[in-house]
Amino acid sequence: MRALVFRYSLPRLAATKIAGSLSPRGYFGPWSSFRLEEVPGPQLPAGDWVIVRTKLAGICGSDAKQVYLRGDRDNPLTALISFPHVLGHEATGVVERAGPDVRALREGQRVVLNPWLSCAPRGFTEPCANCRAGDYMLCERFTEGRLPPSIHLGNCAAAGGAFAEMFAAHESQCIPVPEGVTDEQAVLADPFSVQLHGVLRNPPAEREPALVYGCGTLGLMTVAMLRHLHPDTPVWAVARHPHQAQAARDLGAHEVLPAGPAALVDAIARLTGAGALRPWSGNDWLMRGPRVIYDTVGSPRSVETAMRIAAPRGTIVISGVEAPRRFEWTPHYFKELTVVGSNAFGVEEFEGERAHAMAIYFKLARRGLDLSRLITHRYDLAQYREAFLALRDHGRSRSIKAAFAFPQSTECD
Repeated sequence: MRALVFRYSLPRLAATKIAGSLSPRGYFGPWSSFRLEEVPGPQLPAGDWVIVRTKLAGICGSDAKQVYLRGDRDNPLTALISFPHVLGHEATGVVERAGPDVRALREGQRVVLNPWLSCAPRGFTEPCANCRAGDYMLCERFTEGRLPPSIHLGNCAAAGGAFAEMFAAHESQCIPVPEGVTDEQAVLADPFSVQLHGVLRNPPAEREPALVYGCGTLGLMTVAMLRHLHPDTPVWAVARHPHQAQAARDLGAHEVLPAGPAALVDAIARLTGAGALRPWSGNDWLMRGPRVIYDTVGSPRSVETAMRIAAPRGTIVISGVEAPRRFEWTPHYFKELTVVGSNAFGVEEFEGERAHAMAIYFKLARRGLDLSRLITHRYDLAQYREAFLALRDHGRSRSIKAAFAFPQSTECD
């Protein structure tokens, strides 16, 4: 079958880096670390796994960062990855074949992938403390059991990801898609759940503005989520490109603000009536601003700017991931800010009950929350170069969410 494979090889990485420095297309040359290949079909690692035929696979920002080699060798998470691997962890598809020990699924059933390779997929019948609490993304055994080191499908050498015509998954990783939820809605369950986790753990204050930093997929989902779950909260969105700004308005953002740090500080000062404070550097900051900021970018510039505009004792929730570097963080202690990391999703508290984040998403989707318009681009797997080039330049391509679409030979229920 066809699959998009990433191979870790120092000569390949060096060649890719050199070619990519000359042109973005160099990342997809004949010596690239990332290529479309013919690979064997997936096998069942154990009897409680299934084979899923992929229908849609969303391209995550982390996929693009890996393809464009936007990471550092000292990243601690390299201890939790194995190569070579098939990328892709946002997917919906149809159960093609079920192992003999599968009890909760049936062949032909539509499912969405919950990608975490935590205790159950690794063969442990007694879960670790974090998995027992439903925090699968914090599993203590990502290097143990019947699988090599890996956090989720898409970075595991022994269980390929969803950028392929089929993939294998443990039955606990397959969440049934309810009737009435389209494939386009289902494939968004993963990114929506990522932001739902951060918002549920760090909700906005009543009737006080919440700022969403970044209007890519995660940011726009956060805008829609806040408007849906906290209708009395003024939502301010920071957008870099005009099409993102329009999408934020369409989803209900009360204010759409510029992404440049100086212009953003000026805009927040205008909205709050705060006086700008000018240090020797000339980079203004404020002592009045939003009490919660959802930073879906996670770059040094976005974190520093968030600290400059946040209200004293405000909270900055970081779900975006960019390579670190030095930045000026004095406002962190001076304003007594809380900076919170938000890592993916698991079992969450919602409306007085505990449920998996994807089940909560499907509940909201059946109530009328439809974000499928955010899927702006679809590609065949063979068009992977065009897909990743479009995501590299959002301004030119006007892309928000891109997905690989796979033809289906049979109808699903």
